[in-house]
Formats: sequence, structure tokens, C-alpha cells
Amino acid sequence: MLDAVCCHAFLPSRAGSQPAGDLRRLSQRGRQAQPSGYRNAPAGSTISYANAHRPYALFEEVFGQLLERCRSLAAPKPFRFKNKLYSLDATVIDLCVSAFDWAKFRRTKGAIKLHLLLDHDGCLPCYGVITDGKTHEIRVARTLEWPPGSIVVMDRGYVDYRFLDSLEDRGVFFVTRLKDKALFSVEAEVSAPKDNILADEMICLPGSGKNAKALRLFRRVVVWDEAGEREIVLLTNNLKLAASTIAAIYKSRWQIELFFKALKQNLKIKTFVGTTSNAVRIQIWTALIAILLLKYLQMRSRLSWSLSNLLALLRLNLFVHRDLWAWVDEPFAPPPQPPAAVQTTLAFS
Repeated sequence: MLDAVCCHAFLPSRAGSQPAGDLRRLSQRGRQAQPSGYRNAPAGSTISYANAHRPYALFEEVFGQLLERCRSLAAPKPFRFKNKLYSLDATVIDLCVSAFDWAKFRRTKGAIKLHLLLDHDGCLPCYGVITDGKTHEIRVARTLEWPPGSIVVMDRGYVDYRFLDSLEDRGVFFVTRLKDKALFSVEAEVSAPKDNILADEMICLPGSGKNAKALRLFRRVVVWDEAGEREIVLLTNNLKLAASTIAAIYKSRWQIELFFKALKQNLKIKTFVGTTSNAVRIQIWTALIAILLLKYLQMRSRLSWSLSNLLALLRLNLFVHRDLWAWVDEPFAPPPQPPAAVQTTLAFS
């Protein structure tokens, strides 16, 4: 497992590089790798065979164990309320349909989809599901469980009235965007417009479906976005928080977008060693494990590391034999000098 995490984290060391070339560069540094436990870099065929036959559930389990270790150091969310805050979203990872014939997405395009739940305490990915590209986000969202009282932030792709009803029945708050063509009637005003809050009102959404509620009372908050010069219409079932706090909660959903961006840009999970479904899942889980390792180093360090700078310097020092915890606090300090060789003396009688 160590070879998979190290190699997949090291493979995208150059923009546009291919796995074979990266593994050759890794082999050229084999002598430096000896202190880290490597004698020779594994060949591309070796990693591809291992990824095809090693179950991805093993990496998923390691991800869960590492997540518990990171949660002990996670910083609290930047809000005063005590409710747990989560962001739910999914991203599409494009694949070549001729090489990955099992990843059906469109007629001339293959893809898989990574569904992720982000905990805002430390911005840690706390749950992930990998499906084919055709699976809709709402199908995965219906299978998730949240603690009562938590707040889930999501985009309009998750606006399904039955799903929102189930969240309310379980005591879970949600903040999302109201669809443009949604039918509703205004029942009452919650608060007067102030600053960038254009409207804060209770609305009634009509029921639909055989088992749906007849009427739904939700809160509608209209926010003016100065950067985009547009109105953002939010929908929530939380009636206690201020409208400005509701707007700030939805704005914090951008953290999961930044997480997907960091995952794709820094680890470049679009280049895969194997072509089987198991191999692709293993490489995505190793990328998530690498992200958690970087998060753990960030939280342990006294410096304010950015994720990209930390990963870049780690790749440069990946095979340098030095104390990791000392390096993460003082990365530009010279490495310790090796002890001088002691010449033994021979006693001649």
C-alpha cells in the first residue's frame, strides 16, 4: 500500500506527464529512496497488476482510519453556531471510452463520478462514493445519513422535494438554491431587507407525487451577489439563523469546489496507471488518502502551509532522509549533516 500511495502522489510531478515517464524518473532516484524503504521503484506493469487485483475496499478502509486521526486536530468551522456543517457535491472525472469501456457516460465519452461530503471542521472529506458518470447525485444523497441538527449545503442538483422532506423529518437542516421555475406562494416575511439581503420570507411549495407532503413551508432568502452582479435565491428549512448567516453558509459551499480543484490539479487523477474499474477506484482513493496526509501535516505544522506549496516541496524532498516533523516546521533549514566516519584502530602486538 505504501508503494501505491507514494507512486500515485509522485506520478503527476510534471504537467502533462505520462505514468511511464514519471516511473522512469522515480527509478532514476532509486539510490536516494533507500532510506525511505525503497530499493527500486516499482515498474508501471507492477503497479497496474497490483491495482487490478488488490481490492479497493482496503484503501477505503485506510482512508476512514486516517480520517479519524485528522479529526482530532481539525480546526472548528468559521461560524458561531454549534451545528455540524457539511457540503455535498459531486465531480465528473473524464475517461477515454475506448480504454475504459466499462465507464459508460456518453456515446463518445467515458467518465466516473466522485460524490463527496465535506466536513467544514477542518475542511476534511468525510464520505466518498465513486459511481459511473450516469449516476445522478440525488441517488447517492438519499443513501447518506447525517446527525440530527446538522446543516447540509448543496447546489440545485440536489433539489428534490422528497429528499428535502426526508431531511426535515430527520431533523437535518439544509441550505440550497431554489430552482428558477419553482412554483411557490409567499406566506409571511421573516425579516426586513438589509444590506445585501433583498428578501427573507416564508414560502409555501406545492406538494407533488403520491407520497409527498401536501404543502411545504420553507424559508426563501434572496441575496445580492456584488461580484457576479446577480440575485441568488436560497432555500432552507432553518428558521433561527439570521438571513446573513444563511447567505454566508451557502457561500462556504465554495470550499468543496476548491477541494475538487486541488484534487484534480495537484494530484491529477485524470492520468491512471490501470484501466480496470478496481484500478481507477484505487487511484482515486489513494489520492484522497494523500489529501488527508497533506491536511494532517498542515494541522501539525506551525507554518501556514498552502496545499499546493506543501505538496510541491514534499515531492522535492520525498527521498531526502530527514525528520519529517522538523522539516514541516522549518522546511528551508539545511538537512542535518551525517555523522563523521570513525576510523577504527588496529592493535598490533
